[in-house]
Amino acid sequence: MDLLALVDFNLVARHGGVGRAARASDRPKATLSRHIVALESSLGTRLFERGARALKLTEEGKALYERTSVLLHEIEETAGEIAGGGATPRGRLRISAPLLFSQAAMGKLAAGFALNYPEVRLEVTTEDRPVDMVEEGYDLVIRVNPAPDANLVGRIFLRDRLLAVAPPGLAPPEPGATVPAVVRGAHRGPSSWRVACASGIASIGVEPVLSLASLFMVRDAVRLGVGAAQLPLSLASRDLAAGTLVSWGEIDAPEIALWALYPSRRLLSARVSAFLAYLKEAFPLGTADELAACIG
Repeated sequence: MDLLALVDFNLVARHGGVGRAARASDRPKATLSRHIVALESSLGTRLFERGARALKLTEEGKALYERTSVLLHEIEETAGEIAGGGATPRGRLRISAPLLFSQAAMGKLAAGFALNYPEVRLEVTTEDRPVDMVEEGYDLVIRVNPAPDANLVGRIFLRDRLLAVAPPGLAPPEPGATVPAVVRGAHRGPSSWRVACASGIASIGVEPVLSLASLFMVRDAVRLGVGAAQLPLSLASRDLAAGTLVSWGEIDAPEIALWALYPSRRLLSARVSAFLAYLKEAFPLGTADELAACIG
């Protein structure tokens, strides 16, 4: 594949037409058109639908653009860094992070990173849904226990555990009975929790009496005596140490692992590398205690 033709294809696709691309790049229209035709010929498929006034990407064209535009941008950026005499982190860094981690730690992390790397324009969005990193333009995503994805690579930077906690005056229910519970999310009626305690795995019957959107809200409600709840150790540790909450045991469930992920086909830019290193510096052991200290 002709790399120059691929660059010109991306230029035209980004601007939505040969004329606009020619004006933006100060390149001859005839050259751009010739390169696109040559690229289509080499691939044996049409990349654009030609209309009277504009070009529209075909499905094959969209696929090629999505898979090559980010790579070409990274190559251009890397070349610029080398030409500038080093790999100083600079430019826009877009990160998607889950709600709880954003509320707990992302403000402090973002502020510290901005002070350390003033040439990076950090943008953080908060959402728990899966995101398409390439399609939505993210450089890095932070996710809890993400599903395997062949297009993403990354590392675990924090581990946490889920506990059953309650106010000191509330005792675990007897077998067959239930206890009032504060839950995150929709109210789904009576249920039970499997809790690992000293005697083994116990089943605790619960009756949800309050449903809240945030685990910080859940913690506040449990502190005031509304009922029991499931909370991460990092969020409950200070209350457990102070005696304002008690633990009934660890929830019998996989550990909570926070991953920092990025597209495997991308060159790792200096700004992404810098943020990954900053996460490692902030959480050197990756423990719930370190996250609790960050929450404060």
